[in-house]
Amino acid sequence: MALALIGITCEHDDEYTRIWLYNSYFRAVEKVGGVPLLIPSLHSGNTLDSLVSVLGGLILSGGGDVDPHFFGEEPLPETGLIAPERDVFEITLTRRVLAAGRPVLGVCRGMQVLNIACGGDIYQDISLIGGINRLKHYQDGPRWYPTHEILLRPHTRFASIIGDRQLRVNSFHHQVVRRVAPGLHATAWSRDGIVEVIEGTGPAFVLGVQFHPECMWERYPIFLNIFEALAQAADASESTVKQSIAKIIQGKLAF
Repeated sequence: MALALIGITCEHDDEYTRIWLYNSYFRAVEKVGGVPLLIPSLHSGNTLDSLVSVLGGLILSGGGDVDPHFFGEEPLPETGLIAPERDVFEITLTRRVLAAGRPVLGVCRGMQVLNIACGGDIYQDISLIGGINRLKHYQDGPRWYPTHEILLRPHTRFASIIGDRQLRVNSFHHQVVRRVAPGLHATAWSRDGIVEVIEGTGPAFVLGVQFHPECMWERYPIFLNIFEALAQAADASESTVKQSIAKIIQGKLAF
């Protein structure tokens, strides 16, 4: 399998001035033959440009709430802890990685960031959606355990990765996609109508999942397919990425 350098964004903890990440993310990348690179919330534009030039692909990890400012709303009482520096960084990074034609996978919060970066928005809380009774979308149980079903639209990228089937997933969120961004479309839903998967409408690998496959793949290997598809899309054998890595090794590309 081709060597793929996969960047993974990290949780941003302002109170203790630290970053952190569940190890299940980078173990999944390593398992499929990729090279995981943990990315903090960077400030320098030059550093960001250099980073994008070497990444084969990007994973936007899960975490806290997105500041409603970034999708044009004032905060409601239901919005929880925010990390504005992380929001700015991830939205900017996502747009640059997409512009560079590199594959992107958004996980839970990461799916919401992907949608916002592309011009969509989210509900600040699932309770703000009218209509039918909602399923429980924040489970009290092991992180690896699937608690509800999602329904897949057939003949989509996600269906080709997982198979045209109904799928049970875990769930740890209270914010959800509202208006899907231009250039993206929804391809899976929970039985109460919540968008569970979004993907790009074009040929590029752009995928967001509202659940946490990184927590499930060791017990349910079907979820490793998501990371394998990302690594294959990253394809580190492409000359631009390999040349950039070579420049880093030779000290010709500064961070």
